[in-house]
Amino acid sequence: MIKSQKDFFSGLMFTLVGAAFAWGATSYNIGTGARMGPGYFPLLLGIFLAVLGGCITFYSLIEHTEDGEPVGAFAWKPVVFILGANIVFGILLAGLPRFGVPPMGLIAAIYALVIIAGKAGDTFSLKESLILATALSVGSYLAFIMLLKLQMPVWPAFITG
Repeated sequence: MIKSQKDFFSGLMFTLVGAAFAWGATSYNIGTGARMGPGYFPLLLGIFLAVLGGCITFYSLIEHTEDGEPVGAFAWKPVVFILGANIVFGILLAGLPRFGVPPMGLIAAIYALVIIAGKAGDTFSLKESLILATALSVGSYLAFIMLLKLQMPVWPAFITG
């Protein structure tokens, strides 16, 4: 009955995530179209996502594909590297005072994030990762420190004193 497994499961995922967002938005004040509350946009976005997922799921039941587009094996390597990169970013940015790890600052955290996340792909180039990390570091410094005046460590404590 399912003619495209990829479309079926992605549509099902969209439907479930959209329904969860819409349901979660009902705990906030929805308001009206003229006076929108904080739950208005998440409710509409959740409903739209659930309807889109329903359409994709329905389409997967009627559209015939050659091999049924089976769902492949779960890709653990990208998940581990991307989640690990974000965890390392948070630890380097803020430190872990409970374990005696000092904050290393925004620049070091961005470099670590880009290099670790770059390992998630099939090909990895240290040169390209360093160029990307440099561009992101400069952009982040300009946006968050210079323009928005956010107070966060930029450099490790042993450099700034």
